[in-house]
Amino acid sequence: MALKKYRPMTAGTRWRIGNAYAEITTNEPEKSLLEKKHSKAGRNFQGRQVMRYKGGGHRKHYRIIDFKRDKVNIEAKVVSIEYDPNRTAFIALLQYADGEKRYIIAPQGLQVGATVMSGDAVAPELGNALKMRNMPLGTTIHNIELQPKQGAKMARSAGTSAQLSNKEEKYAILKMPSGELRKVLIDGYATVGVVSNSDHNLLSVGKAGANRWKGIRPRTRGVAMNPVDHPMGGGEGRASGGHPRSRTGKYAKGEITRKKKGSDKLIIQRSNGKKLSNK
Repeated sequence: MALKKYRPMTAGTRWRIGNAYAEITTNEPEKSLLEKKHSKAGRNFQGRQVMRYKGGGHRKHYRIIDFKRDKVNIEAKVVSIEYDPNRTAFIALLQYADGEKRYIIAPQGLQVGATVMSGDAVAPELGNALKMRNMPLGTTIHNIELQPKQGAKMARSAGTSAQLSNKEEKYAILKMPSGELRKVLIDGYATVGVVSNSDHNLLSVGKAGANRWKGIRPRTRGVAMNPVDHPMGGGEGRASGGHPRSRTGKYAKGEITRKKKGSDKLIIQRSNGKKLSNK
């Protein structure tokens, strides 16, 4: 991925670092794979605001992405690499041998004209999707299924990938982007490679208006509110507000906020290196 540094002609471009979109090959999406996407602006089904600081933003269509890769043993040719406004990664348009077109998350290094395939017996090459059971150890993968035939759930954002570190009878052991070691059912599908647009985290919007284009409204700091509005509000002068916490009083730093889940028994080691004993 190539970054673009803007000349400081205005205050908004002085600190702006944008994407040069060197990998993008077309600006026209495939119309048959578009859906309307209505902006809800943080409202629920009653129309009441349930999430603050959302609203506005540019209109966009949703691109239908094939996360299941269930069109097996049929070769597909990469027609184009495209920008998707709904996600951080780039997407690739595939045209299968029977004429059908589908979008997938584009791996880093996938070129127009390349051939990809999904299936149990395909080679573990860039862009191919197959069961983790049939992959060699050390393979870098993304678009990982938690349950077979459910569709990819993990390692889908820009620059992310997991590594297949071990295999057991029923599970594959993956090293996740966070450093966490966890078990995943070994018959789930995954795609070989690293997700594209790996320098996404280096971008700088440069001005507040660029966030308004994304539908993000200005956020009010808790220490700037009154005590009735936020636990960190109030005080004389510029008070620090005490220990950082949320609007509902939950501590923001140092306290574990993840709820216990049934899948906790599949986690071998947390991202902080702490090994779990509830396996």
